[in-house]
Parts: sequence; C-alpha cells; structure tokens
Amino acid sequence: MAYSNFSLKQVKRQFDLTESKGDIFTDIPVLPYSEWLTETLRRGQTLGLASEKERSELLVMPILLESKFQQNNAFSLYSGQNLEADKELGLNGECDFILSLAPQSIEIESPIFCMVEAKKHDVMEGLGQCVAQMLGARILNKKEGKNIETIFGCVTNANDWQFMQLSENHITIHKNLFFLNNIGGILGFLQKVWGFYGEGNFR
Repeated sequence: MAYSNFSLKQVKRQFDLTESKGDIFTDIPVLPYSEWLTETLRRGQTLGLASEKERSELLVMPILLESKFQQNNAFSLYSGQNLEADKELGLNGECDFILSLAPQSIEIESPIFCMVEAKKHDVMEGLGQCVAQMLGARILNKKEGKNIETIFGCVTNANDWQFMQLSENHITIHKNLFFLNNIGGILGFLQKVWGFYGEGNFR
C-alpha cells in the first residue's frame, strides 16, 4: 500500500481520524501577483492540459513558485519526490509537491509543513491520498526531531483548490473551494499557512 491507495474513508479508519468541514482561517487576504504569473498561466491554459502532469507543471507549480517568492523564499519547494515515512503503514510513495521550512536543498529536509496533490479531475478523490501524505510528513518530522503537530494540505485539479488541516487526530476541510479565477485568494491562503508557522506553532 502507498499514499495513492488511500481513500478518505480508509485513512480515517486506519489512523483513527475524525473529520469536519469549516473555516481553517478567517480573514483570508486576496493578494496581488506578478505579471509573470499572469502570463505564465495564460500561456499554460492555451495548451490542452489533458494530463495531471501538464496541469501540475504548467498551472500548479507557477502558483506555488509565486507564493514562495512572495514569502522571500522563506520556504523550500519540492516536486515529484518520494516521501518515505513508514512503509509498513502504507505511508510511502511519490508526492506532487512538498513545502518545507528548511532551506532549499537537493534532498527533502524537515520540517515539512504542507503537501499539495495535483489531480486531473475530481479533487474529492484525492483527499485521502493527501491526508496520508500529511500523516507521513508529520511522522518524518518527528523522526528528525521536529515536532509539528499541525500539517496543511491541498488537493487541486488546477481549477479547484481544496485546502485541509491535520491537527492531532482531526482533519479540517476548509468549507470553501478556491478557484483559478481567484489566484489572489489562493495566494492569500498560502500566506496564512506560512504565517501560522511564523507565529511559532512548531518546535
């Protein structure tokens, strides 16, 4: 078993998690963004974007890069790397995007604070996989002496963005989707995630 095998029902049952829908953050700002991002997304959308890989590379990655630069490169961003947390529990496999508070390096370093999973169609089908990756990130952080109880995640098909929070044994699914026509809101949510750790919510 690996991350990709988990449905939301399976991951909740196996790891004894509860789930609710609500506000993860309130007062989410709508941030301005660069002409580079506007033009990059415009060019990407002129292509067919038939696969998850295309959507991931041409739409999702530019938005994450924009957020990284808005935060003055304060976090590191990894794409398509394996996160081997606990193979016996099925917490292993490739992750689309991993965000870490450590400086950028060739290999992933903890503390990992956010996972972003790109899907071709229905974001709901990817929730279980993303939650499993969030659990894997928390385990890996603890193995490396970084105690971060709260991990954030997002499942997106590039058009729809569903954010989540894993805190202790509870999953909060943000009550509203964000859409590609609200890039400033997506960036605003990511800024709130970064600000959460800037307030010292890890050790």
